[in-house]
Amino acid sequence: MEENTELNPEENNNQETITRVGGMYQDWFLDYASYVILERAVPAIEDGFKPVQRRIMHSLKELDDGRYNKVANIVGHTMQYHPHGDASIGDAMVQIGQKDLLIDTQGNWGNILTGDSAAAPRYIEARISKFGLEVVYSPKITEWQLSYDGRKKEPINLPVKFPLLLAQGAEGIAVGLSTKILPHNFVELIDASIKHLKGKRFTIYPDFPTAGIMDVTNYNDGNRGGKVRVRAKISQYDKNTLVINEIPFGTNTSSLIDSILKANDKGKIKIKKIEDNTAAEVEILVHLPSGISPDKTIDALYAFTACETSISPLACVIEDNKPLFIGVSEMLRRSTDNTVQLLKQELEIQLNELEEQWHFASLERIFIENRIYRDIEEEETWEGVISAIDKGLKPHIKHLKRPVTEEDIVRLTEIRIKRISKFDIDKAQQKIDALEEDIAKVKHHLGHLIDFAIDYFTHLKKTYGEGRERKTEIRIFDDIEASKVVIRNTKLYVNRKEGFIGTSLKRDEYVCDCSDIDDIIVFTATGVMMVTKVDTKTFIGKDIIHVAVFKKKDKRTIYNMIYKDGKGGATYIKRFYVSSTTRDKEYDLTNGKSGSYVHYFSANPNGEAEVVTVFLRQVGSIKKLKWDVDFADIMIKGRNSKGNIVSKYAIKRIELKEKGVSTLKPRKIWYDETVQRLNVDGRGDLLGAFKGEDKLLIITQNGIAKTVTPELTMHFESNMIVLEKWNPKKPVSAIYYNGEKELFYVKRFLIENEGREESFISEHPDSQLEIVSTDWRPVVDVEFTKERGKERKPNMEVNIEEFISIKGINAIGNQLTKEKINQINILDPLPFEEPEEVEPKDMEVNDEENVSAENDNENNTSKKGDDGPTLFD
Repeated sequence: MEENTELNPEENNNQETITRVGGMYQDWFLDYASYVILERAVPAIEDGFKPVQRRIMHSLKELDDGRYNKVANIVGHTMQYHPHGDASIGDAMVQIGQKDLLIDTQGNWGNILTGDSAAAPRYIEARISKFGLEVVYSPKITEWQLSYDGRKKEPINLPVKFPLLLAQGAEGIAVGLSTKILPHNFVELIDASIKHLKGKRFTIYPDFPTAGIMDVTNYNDGNRGGKVRVRAKISQYDKNTLVINEIPFGTNTSSLIDSILKANDKGKIKIKKIEDNTAAEVEILVHLPSGISPDKTIDALYAFTACETSISPLACVIEDNKPLFIGVSEMLRRSTDNTVQLLKQELEIQLNELEEQWHFASLERIFIENRIYRDIEEEETWEGVISAIDKGLKPHIKHLKRPVTEEDIVRLTEIRIKRISKFDIDKAQQKIDALEEDIAKVKHHLGHLIDFAIDYFTHLKKTYGEGRERKTEIRIFDDIEASKVVIRNTKLYVNRKEGFIGTSLKRDEYVCDCSDIDDIIVFTATGVMMVTKVDTKTFIGKDIIHVAVFKKKDKRTIYNMIYKDGKGGATYIKRFYVSSTTRDKEYDLTNGKSGSYVHYFSANPNGEAEVVTVFLRQVGSIKKLKWDVDFADIMIKGRNSKGNIVSKYAIKRIELKEKGVSTLKPRKIWYDETVQRLNVDGRGDLLGAFKGEDKLLIITQNGIAKTVTPELTMHFESNMIVLEKWNPKKPVSAIYYNGEKELFYVKRFLIENEGREESFISEHPDSQLEIVSTDWRPVVDVEFTKERGKERKPNMEVNIEEFISIKGINAIGNQLTKEKINQINILDPLPFEEPEEVEPKDMEVNDEENVSAENDNENNTSKKGDDGPTLFD
């Protein structure tokens, strides 16, 4: 497309110039886009600053006198360099100050935890921090340029000798591109820089000032396409209260609480009230109604609120006036290499200055010691003076490192008489010797530049690294299925005869509570099964016999069914599970013959197998009209199995004789330390095979013991030290320090109160748990403290089983020793044969069904089948 076209209309003699929109777009818009990218939104790779930040730091240095300056004054001074008004400068300065790295702040600078804004610039003050003074400025190696109006000089880039961009992070939206560099840990960046200088590999991950928990599995080195998941740190305060102590990066307590309230209003979670006690540290108390599971609510908070956020990094910087997309590791390498070059330049300037000082000090000594100043007494012209001094110096300057210039001679003439009269040759030589030592030291640093840079980074870590340890915990997250943790916020009804289910059928039979993202499984009397999404009203098919919330991949809910195979056909019995289906597709559980119908049906959430009585119709010479059928004798197969024949004759009715017990093997449960969750998929450490009544034993470092029913939604505290299947007959052995008596005590006890949380050490603030063991016959080695002037007492081996008998959990125990103890180590336990328990023979699920779920991209949830056995004539 042409930009300019000249037209000469015949009816008008005047020439007209038309500029097409395409030309305007290319000229003006691209100029604007380039300006925004280069001068406003994206930081430079050399120093990590955007232009406004660089100008603020330059102004701070110009105003620096060691005292605090009003931010309003700093903003006004910065306006000499930044042509975009005081608001943009003030906001940028507050962001730098809140990162607590380059600026010492005074006054109310806002709160990143609560989202409170800073006070007005006239009320708050700032000055450069000691760290900022050390790493940001070095005027002698800074390149300068004229400011926008040509009145002042400003730095092109500041000589930053630290990976500042990665430490502070950066975010900006330009025209056609954006940048989002996440902040990283101060100490870890220094360690990574040192590893790079040593030629070692390194890996760096973000660290947020708001702390929280982070999954960096897909961080992708901060490049495009990467993702970081961040969660709030939520723990159980008491049985009806959760406490949030750390929040995700990018949120604040106000936005977090708003998201929780919105989720509550939508029925995703159920809470009673929220208290925000945040001050210097985050503390949000979430009070739950009675009967609501704290563990499920924690998962629901992650699934439906801002307690879990996903951050997509996009590392874009400016290099050579062009945007560059680069990973954080390469960014650190370049920053470290740039720091080495800056240190080299500083050393070279320092060496040059020292050599100049040495040169003039040597000249001064020659000039005074040889009394050359007397040679100028009779000279009448300036040229004669210069010539006389030059002539007097020549015999003594062979050892100098460069020729003597006229400028050197002029400096000699400026020496005062008083200084000449008090000149001390020894002190002058000492000064020269000291300069020579300094020169040798600088030359050594230049010759060993990498070692010098490593020492520099080590100095930064030692001087400024205290209190800057990692705040954000790195952990792999488990995936939370929203359908499993959503609160049941609506009610499901069924019209069995007409074949409708839905949430609006309030005049019909109530089935169960459900959520609006649940799937419902339905069975009809003709043997048809369907899974469909919850809706206000859905037609399934007449004569519904069972309705329940569908649990995807569930092989423990077993359906027991007896059906007639078509008109005049035989009757079959089958047991099956339904783990996956295609939504809204009809599945025929019979053989598909016309006239098939279900005689008996039951849904059993834990594989129960009942006994039923079969009654035949009196037809012909049938002798046996009644007998019992035990579903436990039927193998569990997939839903497509035909089943076993019950009878070839017509059945009059089937009655439930005896309720069944579970025929499934105990469920094996593992604990995955990586995500700190239970699972049944074989990940982590096997805890054991659990039946319905089995419990987990949990013991924490603060001396708390409790038993709980294992649920896959459980959360575990970070101070947990024992997690195992609980054996009620197995004692717990503990050695603890009694803070009140200032001695170590030993105790053995059984957990007698199931489900209750109990402390087994004294409540004194200095009391602490030293050793805990769930072995049958534990043994410990006690090492005593060596007293001054005495030989160390030999170690004492203690068999805890012999040392103390089993007592109550609240007993104080027996005193271990009166001697001072250095440490206690647990040894291998003594052998013990645990009595074997005879287990009843359990039935294994025969996994012959493998039906693909074509439309299972939506969440499914679990709900125990609420219908009991259903009888049909």
